[in-house]
Amino acid sequence: MSDGREEREEQEQRRKWEKEKKEREDDLDRDWERDGERERRDSRAVEALNAELRAQSGQRTRRSFLVAAAATAGGYGFYRWIDRSPGDQLIPKPLRKMLEFNAKVSRGVFDERGLAPTYPVDRSMELRTNGNYGLKMDLLPESYRLQMVGVANAKGLPQYVEDVTAWEYRYVAKKEAGPVEHDSKVAPKAAAVVGDGPQAKVDPNGDAGMGEGPMMQGGAASTMVAGNGEKSDVKMPPAFEAAFAALKKAQGNKRPRGQEEAGMSDNTLDPGTPGLLLKMDDVTSLPHHELVTEFKCIEGWSQVVHWGGYRLVDLIAKYPPEKKPDGSLPKYVYMETPDGDYYCGFSLQACMHPQSLLVTEMAGQPLAQWHGAPIRLHMPIKYGYKQIKRIGLIAYTDMRPDDYWTKLGYDWCAGL
Repeated sequence: MSDGREEREEQEQRRKWEKEKKEREDDLDRDWERDGERERRDSRAVEALNAELRAQSGQRTRRSFLVAAAATAGGYGFYRWIDRSPGDQLIPKPLRKMLEFNAKVSRGVFDERGLAPTYPVDRSMELRTNGNYGLKMDLLPESYRLQMVGVANAKGLPQYVEDVTAWEYRYVAKKEAGPVEHDSKVAPKAAAVVGDGPQAKVDPNGDAGMGEGPMMQGGAASTMVAGNGEKSDVKMPPAFEAAFAALKKAQGNKRPRGQEEAGMSDNTLDPGTPGLLLKMDDVTSLPHHELVTEFKCIEGWSQVVHWGGYRLVDLIAKYPPEKKPDGSLPKYVYMETPDGDYYCGFSLQACMHPQSLLVTEMAGQPLAQWHGAPIRLHMPIKYGYKQIKRIGLIAYTDMRPDDYWTKLGYDWCAGL
């Protein structure tokens, strides 16, 4: 009896296990079905999302291509508009307007009266030479006069003359070329004779701007001004001599002006212009100042230099500009070398900057001829091409004056 009961219990237990197993298997099947359905739903959702993304991507790609094409066409059209715009001193007028806008922004952001950094003297070095415009011949110191035009009450001053242009600077021919480099911002021009008679144009130095021709070394071109320059046996081509003689005759037997790349200045004085002829004593009677500041060239180099001289603001105070009928002062100052080959324009405010210096000394020594003796300008708030060497003329004017490098495409302000 007990064996039959045990057998029934065992069978009952087996049926129970089989039932539980089947239930588990059914649960697994249902789970698999649910998971499969979920995966199918997820797959359909992913496919729908991918389809939507592909559609949006296609739309955006087409839109991007259209925008890119429009931007390219607009950019090219803008470039062509600039390129075909009227020129303004060797660059398109829109670019010139942008340079002027940048200058206004700079003056608005930075105070033009702010001081440039100064340095200890032991950090200074001799300034490298770069450009010989206006310095092709050595000026005889005793013949130097600083012309000033537009000075208030000029007729009442002892330095007043009826015609400042009648003054003749005298030069001595060089036996050896000085350490002068060609200014690399513009390629040197070859010596040439263009045209006939008074209209002929020549390169009087005959050195393609390299500072090694007869004007630098004492050739025939160096004797074209009144004076006692030494003559040499250097012979120039007959066509050159004929054109040069015609130019001298057309300009009152004086050296032709504006013989560099930019040509003659529009602000060169007309004969008969009254003004002052200042001697060096008139300048050196001003308070002496020294500065150790950084000279910055637009070519990318800079040097700390020890300068000595006289503040331009003190010269302006001693020889102030004549006021206009409304009582205001002229806005600009024009400077030019004695030979008229190099010239710069400035705002009156920049000239009255406390660090704008009429330099007569460098590194504690008198200024050398190739650095612009007897007087050059140092203006640390502007690039080097505005710091004119061998100043022969300072003129007050209410019209923005001509500027050598501006005529060749550079910025007129060149700083603050």
